[in-house]
Amino acid sequence: MQQAEQFFDLLKLLVRSPSVVGAEHSFFRVLQRELEERGAHVTWYEGLLVAQGPRPHSAKFSAHIDRHGLICTGPNEFQYAAFVSGRRSDLLGNSVSEKLMTKIVDRFQGVAVTAYEPWSGSYFGSGEIRRAYVCGYRNNLIFEVAGLEHVVAGTPVAFTDRLKVSDGILSAQLDNVLTAAHLVHLYSLGFQGTAFFTAQEESGSSWRYLLEWFRRFNGGTERLIVVDTSPYPDRASADAQQVVLRRRDVNAEFHPGTTERLAALCESQGITYGYKDAYIEALNRKAAAEGQEPQSLGSTELGRIVSASSGFVQGTTLQIPTTGYHTMEESASLSANSAFSDLLWALANES
Repeated sequence: MQQAEQFFDLLKLLVRSPSVVGAEHSFFRVLQRELEERGAHVTWYEGLLVAQGPRPHSAKFSAHIDRHGLICTGPNEFQYAAFVSGRRSDLLGNSVSEKLMTKIVDRFQGVAVTAYEPWSGSYFGSGEIRRAYVCGYRNNLIFEVAGLEHVVAGTPVAFTDRLKVSDGILSAQLDNVLTAAHLVHLYSLGFQGTAFFTAQEESGSSWRYLLEWFRRFNGGTERLIVVDTSPYPDRASADAQQVVLRRRDVNAEFHPGTTERLAALCESQGITYGYKDAYIEALNRKAAAEGQEPQSLGSTELGRIVSASSGFVQGTTLQIPTTGYHTMEESASLSANSAFSDLLWALANES
């Protein structure tokens, strides 16, 4: 990785800057400053920040910038922000599954949190999650937070986080501040193309903002590269590859030529890679043989936009393998990050 120390300084800053899904405006301000300091021209749209160099059509990357957190919905009452932002409640017949709520309910016990003003990012106070429970009347997940009793409804509450680096592993709430930091850092290295930073991916809305940008200028593409993290159950399975590719997700097939081009670049750079769809399909064959429930192929920002646009916007994904998905201890190896950075730079120069 080029200028690794500068990258980690940037990542530490971005990890500390709150960006709860549905309340990302203050994080966009931080990104704007960091991008403009690196020479990029920055334009804001609803739910989208676009950075462009002097050759904006040379390459196009996209990363979502929202992270999980809470939103105050009443006196000392907080709900999972992704559910609120996505309007997922039993009142509208689009309820969150009991399985998902059960999975989340104990995940953040005792986690420190920070309330902030969503536009400026001003600090509103800190607290700690005391308990979470499923409200039987509303069939929704409710959090109680000590120390934020003064916060009013509508205030976002981020999980307080710091980047940790130890034994070749970096950890934090990495999804998806990690690859967003890589795109910002790319401009430090001289990137001249376009980077999109989208809001509300965790609630399934980011593709709308991105597709609107392409429709606005009536220009489709087959070469969009959407970057993100990709979860694996343990360190061994994550470390089986340095970067993760996909041929498809549950929504759509990706552009074969762009995916093959990315794989060829990996091979020429000596970067190990795996296909996440093939990995899941192999697990599902094993599950079927054992009479177990299959896994979903997963839903990505790219798959959503390909499906919704009928292929007007196409491309492929490039992901960093991680463990501890959607927790404060999501981790990725330094080796994977170095390979990911080198591959982005190779893509930028190839274009």
